[in-house]
Amino acid sequence: MTFKTKLWVMFVTIITLPVILTAVTFWVLSFRLIQREGMNYGIEVENYSMWSDSLTSFEELTDDVFYRLQIQVGIDSARFLDKQYLKQVNDGLEGTSSYIIVRKGKGIYFSGNEEATNKIMHRLPEYGSIHEGINAGYYYSDMEKLVKQIDFVFPDQDEGSIFIVTKVNSVISKDLLSYLSIFIVSILTLTALLLTQWIRKQLFLPLRELNIAMHHIAGGNFDYVLLAANNAKDEMSQLYNSYEDMRLKLKESTEEMMEKEKQNKELVSNISHDLKTPITSIKGYVEGIIDGVADTPEKRDRYIKTIYTKACDMDRLISELTFYSGIDSNRIPYHFHRINVTDYFNDCVEDVGLELESENIQLNYTNLLNPDTMIIADPEQMKKVINNIIGNSIKYMDKEKGIIDIRLIEDNDSIRIEIEDNGKGIAAKDLGNIFERFYRTDASRNSARGGSGIGLSIVKKIIEDHGGYIWATSKEGVGTCMHFVIRKHSDNETESESIKYE
Repeated sequence: MTFKTKLWVMFVTIITLPVILTAVTFWVLSFRLIQREGMNYGIEVENYSMWSDSLTSFEELTDDVFYRLQIQVGIDSARFLDKQYLKQVNDGLEGTSSYIIVRKGKGIYFSGNEEATNKIMHRLPEYGSIHEGINAGYYYSDMEKLVKQIDFVFPDQDEGSIFIVTKVNSVISKDLLSYLSIFIVSILTLTALLLTQWIRKQLFLPLRELNIAMHHIAGGNFDYVLLAANNAKDEMSQLYNSYEDMRLKLKESTEEMMEKEKQNKELVSNISHDLKTPITSIKGYVEGIIDGVADTPEKRDRYIKTIYTKACDMDRLISELTFYSGIDSNRIPYHFHRINVTDYFNDCVEDVGLELESENIQLNYTNLLNPDTMIIADPEQMKKVINNIIGNSIKYMDKEKGIIDIRLIEDNDSIRIEIEDNGKGIAAKDLGNIFERFYRTDASRNSARGGSGIGLSIVKKIIEDHGGYIWATSKEGVGTCMHFVIRKHSDNETESESIKYE
């Protein structure tokens, strides 16, 4: 149920529930009070048109006169022959909507309101109609008249009756209003309590749960789960679902951030370790030159060459670190060109051949491509791919006579480059993870074979940014082969179309 619907339910309930309960209460109270009045006067009230004051209230208005007349009957009934006295008694009822009638025998001796008496005289009770256990009053609902009767005997032995007639404007009022007021207050209190509990259950309890959940989030606890009701589509359920989405994303983001922080620490540790080795070597060889250890031109040349090699290693590590920061911010500087594969790899092979020769590693190069095969690539970044792969082969070469094969192979509308070595190989359990950042198969890493752990992840990133893909095959003790595929550039394709992945 939506908040809008809930508000409408509250609005309708606030209006209708008190009205309905008040109406039922009013009817029940009216019935009971009218029934009580009927029992008091031995009558049956047939309508509910008079609901202001009870019969008892109207009876009390004339009680004083009624009792005085009863006393006078006992003292001297002849006083009721004095019309001046009767007029004084009638005037005493002024303000109570009442008047007296004195009947002597069968006729009316005195009337305080002749017009009204003519209408009611034929309905007045007979002499001796008052019975024990019944009040001296009679109520005529059709005429709305309350009549009190006192019977006596005149001095001449004629039967006499004094009637006090009161105009009754209503049957129920003061009692009804007091009871009704109590019940209305109770009804409104009950309605307020019910609505308060309903609002508490529908709104405040869920909000309190959400507040508790947000405190958990603020404290770094992303495992506190809020579950919405099944199939619920109200706003609170949507809010719970939004919290869950936020919690899962924050948890994922925090875990990624923690993993990245861990990787960054590991990178700094790796780079520091790898920089320390060449720096130590450089310092040692420089001190040897300064101290005169390199006392021949041949020794000096060898020391200087070693210093240069170690400086190149440091430069490579710094370049990897710089490139890694570019990967994280997706700001790798690519400059794509249309290049001839054969010409490009001929130059690459010539460059790496000198380094491999100094490492006593044999280089075999096989080109099975059409001499005119073209690709769209960034020459500098592709060179980084080749150097990183060959660098890994050199690093993990464990044979006295190392061999590296570079093969270029036709592959439909793509070319496949394979760089294979006869090094120590990679275990099957590690093969699927070697392109992940900071993953090293040599977990113990020593100064001779250490690495930052990002070389192959950089290779994978560059190949994928060229629209290609890369994988590896290996066998422990036999060697490893890196395979990567790049799409060819066709003659009917513009350079901008070919580099849509730039």
